[in-house]
Amino acid sequence: MSFGSERAMITEISFLLSDKRRNRKMKIDRRFRNALYMFLVFVIWTVLVRVVDTAAIGPMDTVVGFSSVNGMVHNALGTNAFWYSVSKILGYLAIALAGFFAVIGLVQLIRRKSLAEVDGKILAAGVIYICVIIAYVLFDKLIINYRPVIMPDNTVPEASYPSTHAMLGCVSFGIGAMTLKDYMKSPAVGKAVSALCWVLAVMTVVARLLSGVHWLTDIIGGVIISVFFLMLYNAACRKIDYLEHKKAKS
Repeated sequence: MSFGSERAMITEISFLLSDKRRNRKMKIDRRFRNALYMFLVFVIWTVLVRVVDTAAIGPMDTVVGFSSVNGMVHNALGTNAFWYSVSKILGYLAIALAGFFAVIGLVQLIRRKSLAEVDGKILAAGVIYICVIIAYVLFDKLIINYRPVIMPDNTVPEASYPSTHAMLGCVSFGIGAMTLKDYMKSPAVGKAVSALCWVLAVMTVVARLLSGVHWLTDIIGGVIISVFFLMLYNAACRKIDYLEHKKAKS
């Protein structure tokens, strides 16, 4: 093979590698855009819940959007103390999982003595959890819907939209499904843990719906905003992997 042929082959390989990196970066950017689109879906859904088919079907004549569908589903399911207890237990597990990631981040910070040395995915998870807390506080003040029932120890209906319980469960268990496998020595165990986390996320949504303390639209809103947070986290993780791979190559 001549020198010119070798040089041409090297140039072609370099071009292909560069093109591959560019395509990977474009896919990551697309993931961030898709997360933004999901957030817009949540905003649109929230507006629809606020204005479509509103009627005073809640406790103390509180007004509820999509009243026909919400009323039909709530009347069919009623309230269920068992599923309410299940949803509370799952909520505690979701909080415990968030605390587990916080402990991992704190231990890494202490050992490595720099926030920049903490695993990027742990930091990204922390940012998402903070966003979940902000959303929780925001929708406690920004009333879209009230609960279909007055909770024990309360005399007036509480804010109900979105189901922050479903949001917390989906986000926390979803992050667990995407992240915990990276800390497992056995790939089989990692896959099993990921599958379990997804099952717990689904169970949280189902249990919260069957408990009867939320309208159907509250649950849907909680799921939509959870998908947004998880898409954002997934995009961030892909970006982190890309940057770490690029740094290792340099």
